[in-house]
Amino acid sequence: MAPQLYLITPADPDLAQFPRQLMGVLTGPEVAALLVRRGALADAAYAELAEQLVQIGQAAGAAVLVEDDVALAQSIGADGVHVTSGGAKAIRAATEALKPDGIVGAGNVRSRHDAMSFGELDVDYVMFGPLGGAVDPQAAELAQWWAETFEVPAVHSNPAAAPDAADETGAEFLALSDCVWAKGDPAASLAAFATAQQAKA
Repeated sequence: MAPQLYLITPADPDLAQFPRQLMGVLTGPEVAALLVRRGALADAAYAELAEQLVQIGQAAGAAVLVEDDVALAQSIGADGVHVTSGGAKAIRAATEALKPDGIVGAGNVRSRHDAMSFGELDVDYVMFGPLGGAVDPQAAELAQWWAETFEVPAVHSNPAAAPDAADETGAEFLALSDCVWAKGDPAASLAAFATAQQAKA
């Protein structure tokens, strides 16, 4: 079964233009989840961007997550948080605050031990691979191991994914970031991934 698409926003979007661009991208293929990446944005700028993108993403049928900020997720009506820093302590705090209605995802997984430690904390998924930038050479192997072994869904994040290269990890979700936004036409790029996934399904 082909993985569902999980879209990660760019690290440094044009704050004035990006919401409109995202709206165009999301009119195409179905995206299961959207993560509003924080990058280097200041608190106020990130909150303002996230609030806009939550509305756009949810209108397109995606679950929209913010990065590491439970209070922000609650205040703007996001669907949950993706935890990249703070480890097990931060994940516990997020699950206590957001469960059972909200989504909590665990990221920044560096080893099988990390994955197992995070996966037993009532998370909705475990993400293997970075939110953008250089590919983690371990990510595909860890995602495949997790998908074959555990029931908690795996997300394989591959910033350099190509539509014509099959994701063989068996992960339930394929997270796309730079490989979509670095192209001249992100909407066409995402559509190419969706078409390739459907062909493999």
